[in-house]
Amino acid sequence: MTSAPNPTAALLVIGNEVLSGRTQDANIRVVAARLGGIGMPLREVRVIPDVPDVIIATVNEVRARYDHVFTTGGIGPTHDDITSECVAAAFGVPWEPHPEAWARMERHYKPGEFNAARQRMATMPRGASLIENAISVAPGFTIGNVHVMAGVPRIMQSMLDWLLPQLPGGVPVQSRAVHVFGLAEGTLAEALAAIQARFPDLDIGSYPFYRIDGSGVSLVAKGSDAAAVEQAAAAITAMLERFGKTPVQGEPPI
Repeated sequence: MTSAPNPTAALLVIGNEVLSGRTQDANIRVVAARLGGIGMPLREVRVIPDVPDVIIATVNEVRARYDHVFTTGGIGPTHDDITSECVAAAFGVPWEPHPEAWARMERHYKPGEFNAARQRMATMPRGASLIENAISVAPGFTIGNVHVMAGVPRIMQSMLDWLLPQLPGGVPVQSRAVHVFGLAEGTLAEALAAIQARFPDLDIGSYPFYRIDGSGVSLVAKGSDAAAVEQAAAAITAMLERFGKTPVQGEPPI
């Protein structure tokens, strides 16, 4: 009896500030690592602008393709925070005050401070369920297979901490890295391709690095079969030794 395949995921990073270069995204790596840890590999990442038609079309495209879609950015109180209303449009439901979020935020602020701008953060697609936020009062939300989170890294991580235990995962993704100095990718490409052919269910990658004390390459085997990952790492180590190098387990020092 074969086990069910791991659920798949996509991430939408929403914000003009990321596309312009003003803000450097710090969420992709965290989301990818955390999803891999629960056996939900991140298969696609898109960075899209704060443009309604683009957000609506992209949400509808990726939610039909992947088991889960995560979004970051665009749920704050300002005029350009339009992710929530666009997700409502994508699902064809009203964008309206969420009773629980509204009551929670109304209690949080002093009289008169829960203004129209802050009320936007308590306005969500009809039928959405809340994603808790231990850092600030405004929650994220889930509707269907789309999970909408903040763009601020610390708040996003808090939401992810709460959300992931609620989701069905699969077999956690295992990863082994081996690196070596003084060897170029082009030299070992053919031998590495042969190892990949031996382990077709794994992702085997080659990543060159450059340091003050020398350059080299890091080779990574990744997949849900822990035994196969270990075997591939051993094959990579043996291959590097045949090139007359001394492999070092793990990623190279920064």
